[in-house]
Order: sequence, then structure tokens, then C-alpha cells
Amino acid sequence: MKKFSRSLLVSLLLIAAAPTFADTKMSAIQIYVCTFNDDATAADLFKATKQWIEAARDTEGGKNIDVAIRFPIATGPDGRGDFRFVTVFPSFAEMGLFRDAYEGSKVEAIDQEQLNDIADCGQSSVWEGISTL
Repeated sequence: MKKFSRSLLVSLLLIAAAPTFADTKMSAIQIYVCTFNDDATAADLFKATKQWIEAARDTEGGKNIDVAIRFPIATGPDGRGDFRFVTVFPSFAEMGLFRDAYEGSKVEAIDQEQLNDIADCGQSSVWEGISTL
């Protein structure tokens, strides 16, 4: 019974503290490691990415998406790929809505018709980030 009472007390304290931690401005970030295909150029990438962002912002969960393309200047031993394609969502909830709506969307069509011809972005990682601003 003591364990149950303690568990209940801890749960209640966590529920009470949740609003304090909910306003931390944590964002959901996915970083894709990409390599250009054949004769693709950065200009091709920028053109396709502009269309991708417009389509993403019209997709459920993507209204507040932010996208960045990062080119390495200096890298360590794990520095692979030609660039990073980075998507940032204000929350994991929005990222989840976007992923659920992705299949059959304009974003998927742009990925398959344009971005897949420009680069191979087969590896990615998901991060949690905080805005300090």
C-alpha cells in the first residue's frame, strides 16, 4: 500500500508541475545527412526546397515548420555527406501531425519527383532543441 500511495503522490506532483515544464520552447528537429546525386547543384536544391517548404506549410502539422540547409565548412571524422537538410517543428505534436499527413501529400510528391533526384538523404536523426531567445 505504501508503494501505491507514493506512486500516487509522485504522479500528482508531476501533474502539478507539468505546466511549468510545458512552456520550455522545446522544439522537434530532424537532421538529414544528404549527398548530392550526379550533376545536381545547390541551385537545384534551393529551388526544390522552396517548393517543399510551401507544400509543407500547407500540410497538416506543417504550418509552423522551419527548414534550414547546412553546408559543412570544417568537419571531424564523422563529417559525411555534402549538406544537412534540417526541419524544425515547434513541438513533437506538430511533427507527428505532419508525419501522419505526409503520405499522399504534395510534400511527398516533391520529395519523389525532385528532391530524390537531387540528393540522397537516407540517414537522419531526431533531436529535441530549446530556443534560448
